[in-house]
Amino acid sequence: MTVLSIEGLRVSYATSAGRREVVHGVGFDVAEGEVLALVGESGSGKSTTAHALIGLLPEGGRVDGGAVQLGGVDIAGWSSRRLRSVRGVSVGLVPQDPVASLDPVRPIGVQVGEILRVHGERDSRVVRARVLELLERVGLDDPALRARQYPHELSGGMRQRVLIATAIALRPRLIIADEPTSALDATVQRRVLDLIDDLRREEGTSVLLVTHDLGVAADRAQRIVVLKDGRVVEEGPADEILAGPRDVYTGQLLADAPALATGFRRPPAPLFLRDASAAAAENPYAITATGLVKEFAVRGREPFRAVDDVSFRVRRGTTHALVGESGSGKTTTARLITRFLHPDAGTIDLDGTDVAGLSRSEVRELRRRIQLVYQNPFSSLDPRQSIAQIVAEPLHNFREGCRADRAARAGELIDRVALPRDVLDRTPRELSGGQRQRVAIARALAIRPDVVVLDEAVSALDVTVQARILELLESLQQELGLTYLFISHDLAVVRRISHTVSVMRRGRVVEQGATEDLFANPTHDYTRELLAAVPGRTEVAA
Repeated sequence: MTVLSIEGLRVSYATSAGRREVVHGVGFDVAEGEVLALVGESGSGKSTTAHALIGLLPEGGRVDGGAVQLGGVDIAGWSSRRLRSVRGVSVGLVPQDPVASLDPVRPIGVQVGEILRVHGERDSRVVRARVLELLERVGLDDPALRARQYPHELSGGMRQRVLIATAIALRPRLIIADEPTSALDATVQRRVLDLIDDLRREEGTSVLLVTHDLGVAADRAQRIVVLKDGRVVEEGPADEILAGPRDVYTGQLLADAPALATGFRRPPAPLFLRDASAAAAENPYAITATGLVKEFAVRGREPFRAVDDVSFRVRRGTTHALVGESGSGKTTTARLITRFLHPDAGTIDLDGTDVAGLSRSEVRELRRRIQLVYQNPFSSLDPRQSIAQIVAEPLHNFREGCRADRAARAGELIDRVALPRDVLDRTPRELSGGQRQRVAIARALAIRPDVVVLDEAVSALDVTVQARILELLESLQQELGLTYLFISHDLAVVRRISHTVSVMRRGRVVEQGATEDLFANPTHDYTRELLAAVPGRTEVAA
């Protein structure tokens, strides 16, 4: 039986130049109890399509044509007020960002109970009992406590479970899950997707899973619809599309999905050593961290030890990954290596220099040798500056060259990261996420560092953009002999980019070694858990 049927859906947005159509005649069906994945990059129209179905388009959005049949009833022409009777009752929505979707000043229980009250339940005791039942149903421990807490008191995975509880409160026939796990660690992502899958099997609920990641689609969907530029380019059973995509774009998505990639990076030959005697005398390690400790004060409690006796080495010209879930200590370790934080104990040898013992003026000079690329390129780039100013900023700070020399260097760097020269006159808000990250990398290279630390530098990007950035990093490493310290929670990406890995948990390194060895023969239970959570490895349940 078909729960949802879409035919010829067209959606447009108001712009200064008039209305612009962004969804062009999209159509597909979702069967009862089925998971259908709507896959595509940012801008492909997948979220717009999903939100158009239930009248949640942003301001300026409009459905211009087509049919949307929910349980055999065409709701395409319904007013926003009338569609409210559908939302929650027949269709539940699990949005992407729980931080933006939950009210920070109201307790969790009040927010979950609101959908019950909106749809007519007036007995507060019934509402409270149902809220506690829902919170328990989605796997939150101590539901009574969680109901009293505020969103900021819960982890990202807990907040996402709260949104799922709200979506299933009225037992809808269809759940729309819009990138429900894109901001979560791999293990948390797996638990959330497992929860949605359990609900589907037990309740017979259908799921429209909106995702940019074909690895997730491969795990969870029976059928896949691929969108590009607002049009369906391919659809069919998931196993058939994954085994033999017919469209070139689908093939590219598959090739770029890190979870579905195969092979490992091999350590480079020592091309950067000058001769045999120099090779014998030179320290082969660009970074050697030994016994690093970092604690943070907590009011009224013992200090929190974020990094606890961490040691690792990174060979010159290679990529070493620090991997682990949020709170594992990997970002704090990176900030110690770059001396944005001072270690409480331990040593950091950067090519013969004890970084931990540097004075403030010496730390400034350290920036010539080691640079940091952040996760979010939009927040790390000054929106008031042009791209030319941003890229040349390190040169200006270190007083290298005249204005003309700095401008010429900025142009060379923009060429090197494969951006067109005309971006130099633009501002960050005029660029895509992938372009902004390329600008951030160009800026990091401006003063010719030996080491680049990349802190979740590709985690916010679509898989195709992510793949291009990883290819760029690999080519720059080969050309310039760069050493990378790569921070990530995503083992699929780590497999693709790194030569060696340290797995961190609760501030400690629990396992480390060559990437290929660690993936083939993990020795620690936590490493095995992380590997098991990589999307693309799970058999799809019927």
